[in-house]
Amino acid sequence: MSYRVIALDLDGTLLTPNKTILDASLQALAAAQQAGVKVIIVTGRHHCAIHPFYQALQLDTPAICCNGTYLYDYQAKKVLAADPLGKPEALQVIDKLAQNAIHGLLYVDDAMLYQTATGHVTRTLNWAQSLPEAQRPNFIQVPDLAQAAREATAIWKFALSHPDTRALQQFADSVEAELGLACEWSWHDQVDIAQRGNSKGRRLAQWVESIGLQMSDVIAFGDNYNDLSMLENVGLGVAMGNADAAIQARAKRVIGTNLEPGIAEMLYQEVL
Repeated sequence: MSYRVIALDLDGTLLTPNKTILDASLQALAAAQQAGVKVIIVTGRHHCAIHPFYQALQLDTPAICCNGTYLYDYQAKKVLAADPLGKPEALQVIDKLAQNAIHGLLYVDDAMLYQTATGHVTRTLNWAQSLPEAQRPNFIQVPDLAQAAREATAIWKFALSHPDTRALQQFADSVEAELGLACEWSWHDQVDIAQRGNSKGRRLAQWVESIGLQMSDVIAFGDNYNDLSMLENVGLGVAMGNADAAIQARAKRVIGTNLEPGIAEMLYQEVL
């Protein structure tokens, strides 16, 4: 075995469009864990929105959440390391959202907050309602997002969506230029805003080092721009066939889409 860690993005990668994991992937990842390989989720999601997949994979590793903003230990139910947004910056983002009529989710502590259910918020709420009650993430509608931000202990990120992606791009550009925050595209119509310096690759490198390994020991799978920081810095970065051409061009390998058993095939070829 040349790789000792498997790092997996969720949406668009390990998960099908219906938010399920292919049986082939489950079997290959179980075999890898039995062989002593570490499997870690590296996602843009909040830890409260990973439960079904973490349990299906039967993991014992922490999860890298919100594009590397924090590392969460499911066994101890606590954050191990984090670089959250500052409240002054978060409140400035909320002011700009109101000015531009853009809505989204605010990820804090153990919940995701929203003021108006549109776009990405509606899609995520519908997905949550499809889960068994014990696995549903904590979605809370609040009357005032700014007040909710003031009351939060930690602010992980904003997940913003808008039907006009050009307007969303302009908003992201202004947030980066005026507030010095980081904006990453995690879906074709979704931009995530977090503390500058946070990335999947940076947090993954910290965790890998903490267990006595190097990034060259890692094989990683991803499909979007927020995955590039890990795909380009591991031993083998693998892009999905459904990824944009720009992502595929910067990965070392390209496999089938998230509807095909490419992850399993790659693991049997390179790890097992």
